[in-house]
Amino acid sequence: MQAFFIVAILLLAFLIIFQIAKASEYVAVLRGEDKVRKQTNKINGFMLLSFLVLGLVGVFYCNEQLKGRILGTPASDHGVLIDRMLYITIAITFIVFLITQVLLFWFSYKYQESDNRKAFYYPHNNKLELIWTVIPAITLTVLVGFGLFYWFGITGNAPKNAMEVEIVGSQFKWEFRYPGHDGPDGKGVFGKKYYKEIDEGKMNPLGQLWDDPANYDDIYVSGEAMHLVVNKPVKLIIGAKDVIHDVGLVHFRMKMDAVPGTPTTMWFTPTKTSKQMIEETKNPDFVYEISCDQMCGTGHTGMRGTIIVETQEEFDAWMATKKPQYLVANPGKDTKAAPQDTSVVKPVAAIIK
Repeated sequence: MQAFFIVAILLLAFLIIFQIAKASEYVAVLRGEDKVRKQTNKINGFMLLSFLVLGLVGVFYCNEQLKGRILGTPASDHGVLIDRMLYITIAITFIVFLITQVLLFWFSYKYQESDNRKAFYYPHNNKLELIWTVIPAITLTVLVGFGLFYWFGITGNAPKNAMEVEIVGSQFKWEFRYPGHDGPDGKGVFGKKYYKEIDEGKMNPLGQLWDDPANYDDIYVSGEAMHLVVNKPVKLIIGAKDVIHDVGLVHFRMKMDAVPGTPTTMWFTPTKTSKQMIEETKNPDFVYEISCDQMCGTGHTGMRGTIIVETQEEFDAWMATKKPQYLVANPGKDTKAAPQDTSVVKPVAAIIK
């Protein structure tokens, strides 16, 4: 019944608009089409000029009211550069927008139809066409060049002292893995994994290969925040289990697709702790957010993770509370007593077969 009333109201509105249009047409015939047309042009010209003024005032007001309140200042080193590029792009496009729109609306008002003026026919000008083609092309090339430069910086090689965190998306959650300290320099190496070994019932949600000693001290985290160290570079190794997701880090001005079977990477350096951002934003509930920026299913909007940026001491204290996933999946086994001779590791190819 509700749908019937909505359709009936829409049909009634259409009939009313149609009748008004027909009545206006009859009035125009009676009063003379030329006179009505000129009067309509004058009204339209005035309305266009008013819209220009009110629109520019509205843009300025919204900018002053919302400036810095939506995203805040960037909290990473790359984020500062991304914001700078964004502001330069907005400045250039706003200048072009301002010039073109002011001219467009002013000309519509100034040069409306008049019996005292004849329209000037100006079909072609090579010099003008060359100017408005070459200048935008050069400007866009420069902007694209900046974008590529920053992109390669974000996706290129991370500093040698960067910590690494694996982040895996699935419908509809984020999972994290941290390497231990089993690398030659004590930095830590991720253990191998294989998607056919994924079995949450056996406490192996990422498909880690337990025959690989590098997995013995890897820390798996799900259902809680990712922890990062302030002023320390971090390289994110990104993947997905099912469909394409996207790691969106709005406060760090970063994002990267999470593609099943094709790991992607990006790196940045957090420059503000979570506590500092709480003070800066004056929001006691502030958290760094991980959003999924790729439509991934019915639960897409609820696929949200959080990040805690803290000092090295706080991070180490948090890591000390975590148990390697190897021990979670294999209770009773002592990591220290686990074999470290890689010669006994079963070949991955054998497992795949």
